[in-house]
Amino acid sequence: MKKEKQNEMQLTLDSRSVNEGFARAAVAAFSAQLDPTIEECNDIKTMVSEAVTNCIVHAYPDTCGKIHILCRIYTGGLLEITVRDRGIGITDVGQAREPLFTTGGSDRAGMGFTIMESFSDGFRVTSRPGKGTSVTMRKLIAPRLRGNRAAV
Repeated sequence: MKKEKQNEMQLTLDSRSVNEGFARAAVAAFSAQLDPTIEECNDIKTMVSEAVTNCIVHAYPDTCGKIHILCRIYTGGLLEITVRDRGIGITDVGQAREPLFTTGGSDRAGMGFTIMESFSDGFRVTSRPGKGTSVTMRKLIAPRLRGNRAAV
């Protein structure tokens, strides 16, 4: 069965660390219409936080660029979040997805992609050096029962 888009939100921010919290809160607020549990909401916030932080630290290391966030809700409670930049890109996506690999220096843990993937129900990274990176994360929010009716 093909999923149908029910709602969509787009957000563009400067790649400044002060905007990471706003991005996290905006996506969490948008996802609230799916009535996620506190745990699901925390997962969503963590995924967005890691993706946006990667843009700030890695995509635009010496400059301020734009971070584009696209959120879509599909039938069946599927939330899809895409965080995209037009920064320096990733030469080897496979290597970048390895736990503990980082290009951000010794103060970075190199766990961003691993964390995003572990909290999502679907995860994809595409990148082109000099063109930017796109991270798409999917989270399935199961309908919860309220009384005798399922929440919509």
